[in-house]
Amino acid sequence: MNYRLIQEVVQLVEQFEKQNSHKGSYESDITSFKKWIVDTNPNDARTEPEWSGKDKGRSPESVINTLIVHMNRYAKSYSKSAIAGSEFSTQEDFIYLINLKAFGAMTKMDLIRKNVHEKSVGMQIISRLIAQGWVDQKKSKTDKRSKVICINAKGSKVLEKQMNKIRKAAKIVTGNLSHAEKMELIRLLNKLNDFHLNVYDKNYEPESLIDEVMSEYDFLKN
Repeated sequence: MNYRLIQEVVQLVEQFEKQNSHKGSYESDITSFKKWIVDTNPNDARTEPEWSGKDKGRSPESVINTLIVHMNRYAKSYSKSAIAGSEFSTQEDFIYLINLKAFGAMTKMDLIRKNVHEKSVGMQIISRLIAQGWVDQKKSKTDKRSKVICINAKGSKVLEKQMNKIRKAAKIVTGNLSHAEKMELIRLLNKLNDFHLNVYDKNYEPESLIDEVMSEYDFLKN
């Protein structure tokens, strides 16, 4: 039995409990312990990846931006294939219906915000759904001055007709990632999404957006 290893693990657990007793940032379970190890390990054993232009000074931020743009384009190509020959004209149409199906009735602006669209773009999409007869409008129970929209039977039927292909498209987008890699990617994308959603909700004007964000977050100035 490797008693040295056991001793090191015990010492690590003691360090975890001591630090957590002051800050209380983690639960006292194995999942939180493993997360703490990852979060507090300054010498990550994983090697830094290579990327095109790295030897010429290309920044990791530039690479991330490019890869996100590329992933969006790949995903759109699979979405187009998923709705080919269907009644849907764009991927946004079925995404809006999926949100209504999953989260229930909501105001037009709530639906637009959930999809991170500009108001004018979102209203065009909603107008198409209404024209197709896939959603219904009704007065809000909490605010009689506003209306909420919900997916109806016709919308549910046309959505369900394409869901098999839509699910296949979603599976292809995640490619050859393992389950563990998918979970890590979800964690990172959620963290990034939370940051940008906070900025999006402040509704800065386009001409001042970059300056406003840069002035608000000190870590971006480094």
